[in-house]
Amino acid sequence: MPECQTLLVEQLGKIVHVQINRPDKVNAMNAAFWDEVIEVFDWIDQTDAVRVVVISGAGKHFSAGIDLTLLAQAANQMTADIGRNAELIRRNILRLQASFNAIDHCRKPVIAAIHGYCIGGAIDLVSACDMRYATEDAHFSIKEIDMGMAADVGTLQRLPHLIGDGMMRELAYTGRAFDGVEAARIGLVNRLYASPATLLAGVMSLAGEIAAKSPLAVRGTKEMIRYARDHSVDDGLNYIASWNAAMLQSDDLKIAMTAHMTKKTADFAD
Repeated sequence: MPECQTLLVEQLGKIVHVQINRPDKVNAMNAAFWDEVIEVFDWIDQTDAVRVVVISGAGKHFSAGIDLTLLAQAANQMTADIGRNAELIRRNILRLQASFNAIDHCRKPVIAAIHGYCIGGAIDLVSACDMRYATEDAHFSIKEIDMGMAADVGTLQRLPHLIGDGMMRELAYTGRAFDGVEAARIGLVNRLYASPATLLAGVMSLAGEIAAKSPLAVRGTKEMIRYARDHSVDDGLNYIASWNAAMLQSDDLKIAMTAHMTKKTADFAD
């Protein structure tokens, strides 16, 4: 079983519980997180004793999304050569995409148990899971638009298959927050729970029910569902990586980041 800095991995019989474990940082996704997700899900995929995976967040929140220090570090790598900058940014985006692709491609069903914040990159993560369950007061937001960028790690490619195109566009264009009740109404989550404790208990019970089924039947079912979904997801991921290789160099990103950190309203050029 992998040992991680940012993930707490516990095997409970045929179920593996993966907790995002940076509660003091609102479970923000730092550089180590993205590598460890790939490592953990490779181990899960290769371990036949594991039948089902549950992902949750330690502490008060599921995750506040990508750690802003990671974006600052990426900005420090920029040079005067636009072509080389674009190539570097594109490689970095594809690397981040690979982490949540590992969840999407995992042979085992992956269930997200969401409480507190589920913002930005956390939406990318849960969109890659098979099923989502939440507390009534969970706080969701596709926050990237408020940072002056388009979401580029899977939300815009996977979410339309979960909640419908029109609602996805509304949430992605506005970045507005919505709670667990609305998430259930639009189909993002399957069921609501009153508290994090009852949420985890309910999800673990469901995971146990699935784990009791034929693993080959579950594997075949997941593969067929994923295959039928849409072959254009990978094309979409590749396109947003190429698009953002240029667009992440816009002044809008700097303006948005400054506004976010100073809690002021951003003023963008036409």
